[in-house]
Amino acid sequence: MRSPWSTEGFGRDRGEVPARVARAEADDPLDQLAAVLRDVRAVVFDTDGVLTDSARVHAAAWKAAFDAYLSELTPDDPMRRRPFDVHDDYLRYVDGRSRLDGAEAFLASRGLDRSAGTVRGIAEEKERLFVRRLSEHGIDAYPGTVRLLRALRLAGTPLAAASASRHAREILTRAGVAGLFDALVDGGEAARLGLPGKPQPHLFLEATRRLGVPARHAAVVEDALAGVEAGRRGGFALVVGVDRAGTGDSRARLLRHGADLVVGDLGELLPGGKPK
Repeated sequence: MRSPWSTEGFGRDRGEVPARVARAEADDPLDQLAAVLRDVRAVVFDTDGVLTDSARVHAAAWKAAFDAYLSELTPDDPMRRRPFDVHDDYLRYVDGRSRLDGAEAFLASRGLDRSAGTVRGIAEEKERLFVRRLSEHGIDAYPGTVRLLRALRLAGTPLAAASASRHAREILTRAGVAGLFDALVDGGEAARLGLPGKPQPHLFLEATRRLGVPARHAAVVEDALAGVEAGRRGGFALVVGVDRAGTGDSRARLLRHGADLVVGDLGELLPGGKPK
């Protein structure tokens, strides 16, 4: 018997371990979670930079694609031609967005050509580079994130992954965490359903719809500025920002864009952690 939270065959069949059984068999599974998560009825996770270290692969692919384009510009304005920054430019303009939206946002920030051909050409080159790097180097899940996912599963909390990336399913499978989720909404699904990208909340709202839990009772976990803004716009009960950079400025940006709290690692939401 399939759990009512399972959708489209993604993740394991939760029917064999109903939430009430998981709670009964543990001493008190909710005690394994930070207080902010104990009243949340579902959690939606972004993938790149939250679940897996694939953000570094995306950032490297974007840099290679943008720098190749920038190097071909005339040298009359060196500020417009300066290389793509894998930290600042990535977080400001492309992280959490679809490839086309990300390419257009970065080009707009430099006052460069945003014609359909240019945007599409850069996006396609980024895709080619990302696929090559993914096959060559693989992807790992963050250990703290895996510990949190397992604690949430033990507590019977429905979980979804949501990402603008069309590679989300492959990435989660390669990282060995696909089976921990009840639903996935990726870039392919977003395109099929005509969902607008972040900072609009539709991607996350579709995930909670599949879990059968209203956004007002769910949490979103994101590392992208556009993503935490989407969580706030969607009326989620809790928006957790993940700051892998660990700088005061990056943490402040996440809070300004809508995060309720910011952690450097999701293991901080387990006993002994110190969510900020």
